[in-house]
Amino acid sequence: MSSPELAATYAALILADVESEITSEKILALTTAAGVELEPIWATLLAKALEGKNVNEMLSTIGVATTAPAPSTATGVAKDAPAAAPANAADADGDGRGDSDSDDGLFSGGLFD
Repeated sequence: MSSPELAATYAALILADVESEITSEKILALTTAAGVELEPIWATLLAKALEGKNVNEMLSTIGVATTAPAPSTATGVAKDAPAAAPANAADADGDGRGDSDSDDGLFSGGLFD
């Protein structure tokens, strides 16, 4: 983020901190007072983006974990149900190649054997 856009962000945070309405005019006034030249379009875009939002509340809830409901399955199968066995019993790894020796035993004696 370049310096003028960062200054505009800081100006918006200052306005939110003093519980003042965040407007493009106020953002421009603060950045001008700080000696930062900001194009008015950026102040307008930032003010529109924050319009009607409680910035202080947004900042205080960053990173707060919320508990979301578990996603439902499209087929209606319970999440505790065991997985279905492969169609081909020889195809235990599910890759469609059967139980060939293509892995040359590289994965035998692994963590889940």
